[in-house]
Amino acid sequence: MIATTYIRHALFIGVLMLVLGACGQPVATQPTAVTLPSAVTQPTATTQTPAVTQTPTPGAVPAGLERFYTQELTFGPCADYAITDADAEAFANDTFECARLDVPLDYQNPDGRTVQIALLRVPAWGEPNTRIGSLLLNPGGPGFAGMSHATDMAEKLSDSPVTERFDLIGFDPRGVGASTPALDCWTDAELEPGATNSRLWGENYTEEETRQLYAQCAERSGGADVLAHVGTRDVVRDMDVLRAVLGDEQLTFVGYSYGTRLGTIYAETFPQNVRALVLDAPVDPTTGTAARRLVQFEAAQQSFERFAAFCAQSPDCPLGTDPAQATAVFHQLVQPLLDEPITTADGRTLTHFDAVASVLFALNVEGIWPVLIQGIAELEAGRGDTLMAVRDAATLRSADGSYTNGSDALTAINCLDEERYTPEQETAMMSGIYDAAPFMDTGRPVTARNLCEHWPVQPTLTYPYAQNIEGLPQTLVVAATRDSATPYTGGISLAEALGASLLTVEGSGHGVVFITGNACVDTIAADYLINLELPADGATCTL
Repeated sequence: MIATTYIRHALFIGVLMLVLGACGQPVATQPTAVTLPSAVTQPTATTQTPAVTQTPTPGAVPAGLERFYTQELTFGPCADYAITDADAEAFANDTFECARLDVPLDYQNPDGRTVQIALLRVPAWGEPNTRIGSLLLNPGGPGFAGMSHATDMAEKLSDSPVTERFDLIGFDPRGVGASTPALDCWTDAELEPGATNSRLWGENYTEEETRQLYAQCAERSGGADVLAHVGTRDVVRDMDVLRAVLGDEQLTFVGYSYGTRLGTIYAETFPQNVRALVLDAPVDPTTGTAARRLVQFEAAQQSFERFAAFCAQSPDCPLGTDPAQATAVFHQLVQPLLDEPITTADGRTLTHFDAVASVLFALNVEGIWPVLIQGIAELEAGRGDTLMAVRDAATLRSADGSYTNGSDALTAINCLDEERYTPEQETAMMSGIYDAAPFMDTGRPVTARNLCEHWPVQPTLTYPYAQNIEGLPQTLVVAATRDSATPYTGGISLAEALGASLLTVEGSGHGVVFITGNACVDTIAADYLINLELPADGATCTL
């Protein structure tokens, strides 16, 4: 079965970033130089929310937010928080406890509308006098629900000293999963293959369609004010309220992929409230949207070429036995789907976009490359069932055809986190992406628009961020050298920005700590979380 716990995590942790162009880069020792198309060198103006003035006292309550920081959580059974079939099964465990946290929708107006953050707690199993506190977890996205991630981690860490000493806390960030109001921009039918084609990339949209998207997203998500307050800077404020309400003077946090951005912005905003941060599969804080995506899609092509070399070891490889010709052969197999999509056995439609996206998703998990080979081979026979299954596993589509709101949340959150470009700049960036990753190329002229062009509020992140933070304790950055969803160079940049210890992991994978079962990595991470002991400079583990 494709969607095992590990594969489900490894696929989905990157899938939401992949949909809008944040896949990975293989090993490099220095940041790759990227030449941007001239049309995308100057993004439209952005503004940044002013930093909140913080007292240097750890755990201090910001003025005006006392009622949020001093609230008491009411924990109970988790069954009513499930949003997927897998959640319903996992949340039935009666040792898990769930609650909702009230936070302001707009921290500049704390007396106004509120948001409810859903969270799941896995209590520490050790003696009470050995408990250190809470360990907040975020699996990435943006748009991935953290409650289900906590249940996965509870299984993986069932005998670990980490769960002996810490309560595991998984939370669905504002707008995501079981938190309310939930972001909702597309219906399930609109997210089905064949209905969207390449729409989630922003390709082939008209200006009227992006205007309608904003209106539909605002109406279905609870209003324009919701869409104005779902960015990363809002979420880290929620994390600090959660830290305090859970009784922790300082935050202990493990974040993967997009979760490393959460941890980084938290460190920038509340450095005095940091106890320990493990940031795994790091997002580069120094590089803007266009440059980051082009670097990442260069990595996607390199991953495709490694996959082609793996496939070529078999004489019946559908891409042939010459890896140098694999991109051209792949085009012959998938580009006909632009005009004639494949109908699967259950009557669904596999388009060119969905076939390419399935390959892109699966490139990050070498353990399922044989499945990917099978899926590509089926295209020769006019079948697309295996690639559709990969696509469904990556997007967490339920058997009844329903989806989580991951794609909705990805779009709305990125509208506040990423740089926005004009249609000309977007089109140039998309052309640059196809140049960087030619296996994805449609072979047709490209037009693209930014899906956020009618958002009435400007992004709240600017690049670079998290530079020259004062008073931040030492943190741990973990980066795999052949991570095809976030570049190893991003780990170098993040470690330099935070003055952090960098643990290099030789091998492939998008998220390693407590996920792959690597004893070297897990021992170092556990020692840091529990004892605040960092590895020696230049420390390396091998997958």
